[in-house]
Amino acid sequence: MLPKWQKGIVTRIEQANHNTRRYWLELPESPLFAFKPGQFVTLDLPIHEQRNKRWRSYSIASAPNGGNLIELVIVLVDDGLGSGYFFNNVAVGSELILRGPHGIFTLPAEIDKDIFMICTGTGIAPYRSILHYINEYKVPHKALHLIYGCRTREDLIYEDEMRALQQDIPELIYHITLSREDWEGAYKGYVHQVYEALCENRQPAHFMLCGWRNMVDEAKHRILEMGYDKNDIHLELYG
Repeated sequence: MLPKWQKGIVTRIEQANHNTRRYWLELPESPLFAFKPGQFVTLDLPIHEQRNKRWRSYSIASAPNGGNLIELVIVLVDDGLGSGYFFNNVAVGSELILRGPHGIFTLPAEIDKDIFMICTGTGIAPYRSILHYINEYKVPHKALHLIYGCRTREDLIYEDEMRALQQDIPELIYHITLSREDWEGAYKGYVHQVYEALCENRQPAHFMLCGWRNMVDEAKHRILEMGYDKNDIHLELYG
């Protein structure tokens, strides 16, 4: 049974970088909005006459907190009706219609393998939720690798926060790779070189892929070519 549609009230907006904003929504009809880290909500935006063409889904970037306030992070997409509506029409106090939570892009019941969380752009959102949850509840785990690819340094979001979590969570390593900027970091280029180097010994691993289809499809292909099983791969497509 699908969750019911309900009202969300925008309580805060912050600019995350040059083309990305953070939106906090309070859900007054759900005093406790229960969800699993990694899940998403679907919004019904007034951007088309046909209802299903008005629906846009966004990962919940905040961790479950026992309340009814969630955070979404949205990048402005060229000619994107959904993101354009958010950037041009949504302000503090705006009321939106949404339902959720949805999705199975969540942690395994038992983390008995190294986990590689691979993402680009706003694909970092579900991992932010997952990592704060692991930190808050001291979830037992093996090594955690957050592999984050962006074009340039100015495209990164949550950078300081992820570096702080790396200090707080044992065996969490935060890897950044930039594809269109020379910088002082260890990696330059796309995310694929990073997990391929880290998994050169083919250790048991679970791969989580989140971002645009081109990256996810290529990563899935490469991971299978490395000898891992399709059951080792969990993915969430954007767009």
